[in-house]
Amino acid sequence: MNLTIFRPNFRKLVVGVDTKVPLGDGREVTSINLDNAASTPPFVSVLEEINNFSPWYSSIHRGTGYKSKLSSDFYDYSRSIIAEFVGANSNEKNVIYVKNATEGINKLSYRLLEDYGDGVILSTFMEHHSNDLPWRTKYKIDYVQVDNKGRLSLDDLEHKLVKYRGKVKLVTVTGASNVTGYTNPIATIAALAHEYGAKILVDGAQLVPHAPVEIKNSLDPEHLDFLVFSAHKMYAPFGAGVLIGPKDTFAKGVPDYSGGGTIKMVTHDFISWADGSEKDEAGTPNVIGVLALVQAIKILKNIGMDNIERYEQNLTEYALRKLKKIKDIEIYGNCQDSKDRVGIITFNIKGVDHRTLANILSLEAGIAVRNGCFCAQPYVQRLLNVSNKDIEKHMANPHLPHPGMVRISFGLYNTYSEVDKLAQILADVADNKKIFLKKYQDTSEISLAQNIGRWSIADSP
Repeated sequence: MNLTIFRPNFRKLVVGVDTKVPLGDGREVTSINLDNAASTPPFVSVLEEINNFSPWYSSIHRGTGYKSKLSSDFYDYSRSIIAEFVGANSNEKNVIYVKNATEGINKLSYRLLEDYGDGVILSTFMEHHSNDLPWRTKYKIDYVQVDNKGRLSLDDLEHKLVKYRGKVKLVTVTGASNVTGYTNPIATIAALAHEYGAKILVDGAQLVPHAPVEIKNSLDPEHLDFLVFSAHKMYAPFGAGVLIGPKDTFAKGVPDYSGGGTIKMVTHDFISWADGSEKDEAGTPNVIGVLALVQAIKILKNIGMDNIERYEQNLTEYALRKLKKIKDIEIYGNCQDSKDRVGIITFNIKGVDHRTLANILSLEAGIAVRNGCFCAQPYVQRLLNVSNKDIEKHMANPHLPHPGMVRISFGLYNTYSEVDKLAQILADVADNKKIFLKKYQDTSEISLAQNIGRWSIADSP
């Protein structure tokens, strides 16, 4: 079966795609960024919008100046743009601005304590630490299993929902894994959770920038109760994130973080909390970060999330076909096709440590990847078959090499030719391990000392 190549030109939309970076021998090449699951570069229009808005920026709410009113109107209206992008009903849901998805999940873990504190939270074995650790210290938590390829077991999810006999209050699950790229059937999971009286939180950090997401009306059994995502993974890296959830959930109780902007009236004896999202947005809001996110959403909508998903899946399938031909490579998760996944692929080459391989890619080809466990250690340990005994050894001797993988992750601006260059250097490493290991085995970090001055702020005192 031939792969149909879909070649849209999205590169012109993104900052820095033609930036030159130095190799280990001092030569310069055009950088190839395959670390988009960590953070994406900004859209050109995002920077333009920030510059255009900056003369009109002012602190929001309660200011009487024209700039303050203008900034306030934009900030308040922006929530409707966010809600519409993910199919949320603004009459039912609060759109709360946070720094990132991690803060959103932590905030929710505190806000649910009053109602859910004696209940069970179901997380999964494939979660990022940010959708695991915040729940551990506050609730009884259990984990839904994954199979040997890292795919979530819906059978085990239902088994645990039945097992706890109505005590499960929340199922919290990633929309797409930041390790294997698997996309979970969140609508199916939502319907199952609701059937057993639980709500659902979707960590959308890896899903929202790459595929359509629909929260849906609360009368729909497949609706999402809570959703979090981060602007820095969707071409707007200026410190904004979003937590969306039912208005009645946030109307109750005390905010986890209080201060300026969170109240209607306060005395030393009495507090009347603010209504709506303001109650959970203490301090001066990040208007510029929200502006960047809104502009990024406009670009993503203009392109079409279906088109982005199609292109990135096409690129992923192309990459899988290339990588599978490389000697001694082990690809984790689904190594067959791009079905039910976003553009993330993790792998190792036998006999080459993941840290060494990541450095080789940078110093030999200017290719930026990520290596390690990607803040999902239990999941990576499962995929690598790391035993408890192995973990105990590492705990006893932190100087031992840590297990891990190399991860590539695509953005809408990456190209087939970049995949070709990646495959070429990986094949070269696999065929000439001794040469590369002799050169790079002890290279634990990329030295940038010789590059001071490339970035203009480095010249500042």
